[in-house]
Amino acid sequence: MLLVWAQVLHMTTASPEKDFMPRLGRCSRIAALAAVSLLLSGCAGLVETARPVRIPVDASAVMAPSVQVSGAMQPASASTVVAPEPLQVAQVAQVAQVAQVARVTQVQAAASTEPAPIAAAAAAPVAEGTKLAAETILQKTEQLVQIPVRPQVQPQVQVPLRSQADIPAVQPQAALETVTSLPAGSSQPVAATEAPRELWDRIRRGYAMPDLQNDLVKQHERFYTSRPEYLQRMVERSRKYLFHIVEELELRNMPAELALLPFVESAFNPQAVSSARAAGMWQFMPATGRSFDLKQNIFRDDRRDVLASTRAALDYLQKLYGMFGDWHLALAAYNWGEGSVGRAIARNQRLGLGTGYQDLSMPNETRNYVPKLQALKNIVASPQGFNAELPVIDNHPYFQDVEIRRDIDVALAAKLADVRIEDFKALNPSANRPIIVAAGSGKILLPWDNAEVFKRNLEAHSAGHLASWTAWQVPSTMSAADAARRVGMNESELRTLNNIPARMLIKAGSTLVVSRSPNMQDDVSNHQADNGALALAPEVALRKTTVKARKGDTVELMARRHRVSSESLAQWNRVAVNASFKAGESVLLFLPARAAAASGGKAQKRPAAAASPRPTPQKATAQKRPSSNDKKAEGKR
Repeated sequence: MLLVWAQVLHMTTASPEKDFMPRLGRCSRIAALAAVSLLLSGCAGLVETARPVRIPVDASAVMAPSVQVSGAMQPASASTVVAPEPLQVAQVAQVAQVAQVARVTQVQAAASTEPAPIAAAAAAPVAEGTKLAAETILQKTEQLVQIPVRPQVQPQVQVPLRSQADIPAVQPQAALETVTSLPAGSSQPVAATEAPRELWDRIRRGYAMPDLQNDLVKQHERFYTSRPEYLQRMVERSRKYLFHIVEELELRNMPAELALLPFVESAFNPQAVSSARAAGMWQFMPATGRSFDLKQNIFRDDRRDVLASTRAALDYLQKLYGMFGDWHLALAAYNWGEGSVGRAIARNQRLGLGTGYQDLSMPNETRNYVPKLQALKNIVASPQGFNAELPVIDNHPYFQDVEIRRDIDVALAAKLADVRIEDFKALNPSANRPIIVAAGSGKILLPWDNAEVFKRNLEAHSAGHLASWTAWQVPSTMSAADAARRVGMNESELRTLNNIPARMLIKAGSTLVVSRSPNMQDDVSNHQADNGALALAPEVALRKTTVKARKGDTVELMARRHRVSSESLAQWNRVAVNASFKAGESVLLFLPARAAAASGGKAQKRPAAAASPRPTPQKATAQKRPSSNDKKAEGKR
């Protein structure tokens, strides 16, 4: 190699100027060959015994001679390349430096600009030869080491590997079906993630409450199993709602046996109403329902609504569990009232007694409340053990909600969905009237397969309005007969439609559901849909009486004195509204019985019924006094 370089030096210095160009061209080729020979002779022996090793691809990891490789070998990826193992890091760095020098030489040769014409002509073969030599060196170097040499070197950032302990564990949302044994070499998973086919299996997997064991539980187990027809009716009613309740419980990570609570509360009847006015399958009292945003107005009662009442019930149960930290006490509070349970716990604490569910003194209804749920839980857990048969309920949604944008009659909605009116009302039990107001909840529930049928039929429907009813606000207190005349309806139909009892007046500001005229385009407003209410007052029996006019009395003065309207007084006496009376003139009045006696007028000696077929105030205002059971239930929820 030294002889080759000496020959190159001699040819570039001793040659005459006329032979400079061809000799310099041969010199560049010889120099390129010499450089390649030098590189190959230094690395040929290393390649023969090479085996793969992982080296970072970043140029900064191989170009610095002081870099040390540490840590366990990692699997090959896009960030690593393969190089011969005996090739030490320092040697790889030298090879990379040679490649870098060759790259710089190549760039300088390509960018060389000599102003003199002779020097430029002489430098062309040199640049060409140098460029060829540099390309050859780069090609051989990259084939050996497989490292792309980057013009800009970025500092390497060391990222520590995360250990398995650093990776947070993922908790399953539902219980998994464990596989007890596996054959050797099997690739079957350890746990089955397939959802259960029956909803009962899904409920069993979600049991999370501690079991209650006492004689009351056994007593209620015998009650349910000895009445298979009753149990079957309850389960058949629950078929429409149970999947939704289980879904909501799992989303909240609540015990799945709470899905059985409506069996205890209402036998899964969303139309159930207790003597204490608790309503719906979750049995909410009016005040408690309002505190959990359950609307109660003339159009709907959300205590009966499947979605709204379930949301409110689970909210309430979560709140109670947060208060007492025990599901049995939370259930007792749901039935008896949180204040009652709190006072019972405080009483036992003062006496040094236990504060668990079975330690507290409570009414019989609450004492049997949790045992009933535990009995149902046991029957569902093992129907065969109780010789009970549970109808199959698929683990699939029974219904889906459909948005409505216009008011629609209940009967028409059921017809468009191709479902029976009874089934439609069972899924939409909150509707108090034969109309579903779009400004209310804005959606209806339909069986899963009938939702698309309803949408198609609704789009194709073009026979007039969707709703034949609307809302009307009563301008002043009036009788049902007067209201019926105003809206052009029959009195009996108006009373039935709005649940107006006999002998009751409709107070001013009340909202009534009335017939919708064909020309009416507007639907019920948002304000009426959310706040529409019916206020009633008992009718008062009137007595015909006469009084003597005073000096200067007018219709207006006498009407104000006896608290009647000027128009009525003028009509009774067949005078104008602005008429005056002479002193001592008899004036006819129709006053309530007590007011007539207090006025000192002379009452007519004919039965009050002849003057007005309305009841006396005593009979009209008589109400049933609440029983002890009603008072006790009023404190519930």
